[in-house]
Amino acid sequence: MTADLVPFDYVILRAAPRIHRGEFVNVGAVLYCRALDFLGAAWDVEPTRLKALDPAVDVDVVCASLEHIRAICAGDPNGGPAAATRIGERFRWLAAPRSTVVHPGPIHSGLTNDPAADLDRLLDAFVR
Repeated sequence: MTADLVPFDYVILRAAPRIHRGEFVNVGAVLYCRALDFLGAAWDVEPTRLKALDPAVDVDVVCASLEHIRAICAGDPNGGPAAATRIGERFRWLAAPRSTVVHPGPIHSGLTNDPAADLDRLLDAFVR
């Protein structure tokens, strides 16, 4: 039933071991659904894919960056000042362009009645 569906926004998280080369591997997603008060991040890091771009990549640094994103989504104090903001502000902060090893792609939208399931679907479609 489409009547139960509400809009959501999402970004795909990209790991770019050598940001100056413009090469990246999709490693995760952040999904924000205002109507259901949901902000979540999920990821699936495949070290061999990262090492194909840069054999010297520190996979632990990539995973630590993703864990920091998870903390921001959850409002966990370990996420720093951004985690203390309202849920919509946290998504906008996470979706803002940046030149870091893990950065967001463009914002896209969809419809959902189960944002957690759609977050997993995004991983299947764009990361795994």
